[in-house]
Amino acid sequence: MDLSQLSIEPLLPFILVGFGAQIVDGALGMAFGVICNTLLVAVMGLSPARASANVHIVETFTTAVSGISHVLHGNVDPRLFLRLLVPGIIGGVGGAYLLTSIDGETVKPFVLGYLIAIGIYLLIRGLLFPPTTQKPKVVEPLGLIGGFLDAAGGGGWGPVVTSNLLVQGVEPRRVVGTVNSVEFFLTLTVSATFIANLGLQDFASATLGLLIGGVLAAPFGAVMAKRIPIKTMLILVGVVLTITSTYGFIRAVL
Repeated sequence: MDLSQLSIEPLLPFILVGFGAQIVDGALGMAFGVICNTLLVAVMGLSPARASANVHIVETFTTAVSGISHVLHGNVDPRLFLRLLVPGIIGGVGGAYLLTSIDGETVKPFVLGYLIAIGIYLLIRGLLFPPTTQKPKVVEPLGLIGGFLDAAGGGGWGPVVTSNLLVQGVEPRRVVGTVNSVEFFLTLTVSATFIANLGLQDFASATLGLLIGGVLAAPFGAVMAKRIPIKTMLILVGVVLTITSTYGFIRAVL
């Protein structure tokens, strides 16, 4: 696509999706991928593989900045980072390969069903936030499953991995910093897998729009993170994701 001929009209929907998703992600440290994928698949009609590929390409840039920031602020646990890294990449490549090897319309109800489950899980997670901190016991399987579902569902690494580590009582800032840092390597690998299977064509509008929206929203998300309690935001995200994904699921199966 010739970017010199690209007008704002086709970009606008993707900018709005990226903006809204980054507002939430900036406040919670999770859900950019899940929200983008939900809206791209359920509302805008993109295939699961195409939506997931666009989201991961954009997240390659956003997670790079986020990861560097967390390292500089001492929020990364090196041991936890290494325990999540390899299983997460393996799961991500597996999920991306699966999603690009089967028909998009066939897999759409299953992907939306997964996103409904994520929405419900986030809602429950918001109601049951643990106040204590301790070392995690289940890490490698969590990284494998989180990476696979993230690629197959177009998002979910943050909600799945971050929430489960918080449930296990890990210090919140260490969880967010470490999971975000690993996510850069996950999204880089998943994006390369999608590009190898799908090519780069037809990505310009969605990718550029999501990237513009995400960058514009970043400062607002940071402000919200200071003012809105995590419990409240998790509940709100859970409600929005559940309603949006259920709407898309009903449309896909009828």
